[in-house]
Amino acid sequence: MYEPNVVGDWQEYDEHAGLRVRVHRLEAAEPPRGRDDAAEGLTYFSVRVTVENRGALHPTVHLEDGQIDVRIGSDGESAFIDWRNSQFIEGFDVYPLRRATAVLFAAGPEASLGQIDVQIQLRVDDEWADRRLWAGGIGLDERAAHPGVGREGLACQISNFLRDQAEEGTA
Repeated sequence: MYEPNVVGDWQEYDEHAGLRVRVHRLEAAEPPRGRDDAAEGLTYFSVRVTVENRGALHPTVHLEDGQIDVRIGSDGESAFIDWRNSQFIEGFDVYPLRRATAVLFAAGPEASLGQIDVQIQLRVDDEWADRRLWAGGIGLDERAAHPGVGREGLACQISNFLRDQAEEGTA
């Protein structure tokens, strides 16, 4: 069974030795060049995708629009992606012990931001890597302010599941 990563986790790519990626810093944030008119009434958030090279080669990495999909809420509706404010990785050579980071600005109804799924498909040296999924949300640590999100929130459920799997593997 394929389990999603929790936002902040690193994911190694078996097909590209030494290359790993993570989705992190999922937070409410206003875009630097102003709001898009199409996002009126929606709450903005940002997420970072970092690619790190721990191998000996220097692959060329692409992470552009169309390679990142963001879904929000329990129904998995598409978030509004603000392409104008987002920063992508377009054909960057990631040398050993170096990183490249993309910053994505998106928006959605505030009530749906407690559950956010980010799926990426990295292109490395003109080859498509497997798709990877990260799950998280905004406001999950504010359990007192949002009843019902606490122990049964998505990030907590995933953490509990992964912890249980690790314990079963060591038993």
